Amino acid sequence: MTTPQTAPVHGAHPAGGSLPGRAETRDRLSRETYDLLVVGGGILGISTAWHAAQSGLRVALVDAGDFAGATSSASSKLLHGGLRYLQTGAVKLVAENHFERRAVSRDVAPHLASPLTFYLPVYKGGPHGAAKLGAGVFAYSALSAFGDGVGHVISPQRARRDVPELRTDGLKAVAVYGDDQMNDARMALMTVRAAVAAGAVVLNHAAVSGLRFTRGRVTGAELEDRTDGTEFGVSARLVLNATGPWVDHLRRLENPAAAPSVRLSKGAHLVLKRTAPWNAALATPIDKYRITFALPWEDMLLLGTTDEEYEGDPADVAVTEADTAQILEEAAFSVRDRQLSRDLITYSFAGLRVLPGGPGDTSKAKRETVVTEGPGGMLSVAGGKWTTFRHIGRTIMEKLAALPGHPLEHDMEPMSRLPKKVPLPGIASPDAVTHRLLAGGGTDVPLTADTARHLATHYGSLAFDIVRLADEDPALAERVHPDAPEIWAQVAYARDQEWAETADDVLRRRTTLTIRGLATDGIRSRVEAMLADRR
Repeated sequence: MTTPQTAPVHGAHPAGGSLPGRAETRDRLSRETYDLLVVGGGILGISTAWHAAQSGLRVALVDAGDFAGATSSASSKLLHGGLRYLQTGAVKLVAENHFERRAVSRDVAPHLASPLTFYLPVYKGGPHGAAKLGAGVFAYSALSAFGDGVGHVISPQRARRDVPELRTDGLKAVAVYGDDQMNDARMALMTVRAAVAAGAVVLNHAAVSGLRFTRGRVTGAELEDRTDGTEFGVSARLVLNATGPWVDHLRRLENPAAAPSVRLSKGAHLVLKRTAPWNAALATPIDKYRITFALPWEDMLLLGTTDEEYEGDPADVAVTEADTAQILEEAAFSVRDRQLSRDLITYSFAGLRVLPGGPGDTSKAKRETVVTEGPGGMLSVAGGKWTTFRHIGRTIMEKLAALPGHPLEHDMEPMSRLPKKVPLPGIASPDAVTHRLLAGGGTDVPLTADTARHLATHYGSLAFDIVRLADEDPALAERVHPDAPEIWAQVAYARDQEWAETADDVLRRRTTLTIRGLATDGIRSRVEAMLADRR
């Protein structure tokens, strides 16, 4: 597979070199005037910055926390068409989701996404019958042009071979379909890299403290670097508010009287050690609208999710005892008790879905993107699905271009002229990268099979840059923890190439140590020391 080359512009950092320091980045953000300032480094803001930079705009992207530090790294880790949307007759939406899913998993980021077979168990007394679900998964696979095979129904005995912990009491049949999964934090980080390669200037841990106005229009933002308290500002012809659950907070900085535009729904998940290998995922209907997942992910088991309205401070969202009990109780419909022991839980996390404002059950609300313009000309965007992150970025740019008299009306390359499937950095076959890493990959670093596979599926061809660090310093070739595939070279790489500023940036999002329950105090201290020892 060949990779189209995009020449770095606007001073993007050179491939292989370390990132510019924070002071240098702040100085640049302060000195230059940007066409577009994106506030919010979740996947929606990141994708918009990427597409805006591709269209030729001078783009700045800032976030008060880490990139993908909130909702965007708290998803169910799926790229999917949305089987449940067929319930409401949203056939066109499912087809569009499938198109984007296939584009990401096959052409844009095959190194970061992987196919996953789903088993949908049909139990006696359940909300759906076998014939209905069989027809549903067939239609679902048809809408993806049968790219993942043909949806069909299998016997409980066959399903049990692939999912040993499947509960078979009262199980009548199992419907089968295909989707994809990913590590959401890694996908987001690679999209940040793509935005920077296209010319965007980015800075995380930089919080907006106020907006800049010129003759009543929003023309930038005042910021505070949360790593050292430095205050600075960014001037821009247009500001895009992509702050997710905080979207209305920023809107009120523009207009204190702004009415709420969205509502929030909390989704909680649990991560557990697996008691047996799983070769498929379970998607178990809870009622007519809701499904609970049991997903093999990162050699663990991911359970969830909940869906309930949330009205508190987005910064305070957390998994409660009630959430844990609900997730385990719902998983028990199809998963055997021994796999659901609380002793197996290594981590729990919760994120906030941003939904259009309005009444009704959040589980039935549309996952659509909402774009509004404030009195000062600031655009605010919220909502959407991970699966369609590229489409959302393009859509926002098209909406921006269509606004009459807008500051950027004549300066953008139309989205229709840009390549439709620009790959993310590191694009390569994970199998080929794994094979080459185990064969030596041009270095003397000995890698175990699980580490080689982990590097290939989290970095693609960029894994060779990490191995070269370990080749230069053998201490970096050591595992961070004996029970995890990560090596210390990944920590150095996160520091020098992936904007990691805190131990949580490294342990929670750039690696899987926290999720595995292996981020010990000793490991955290060593990571903090490495981050302090910047080149």
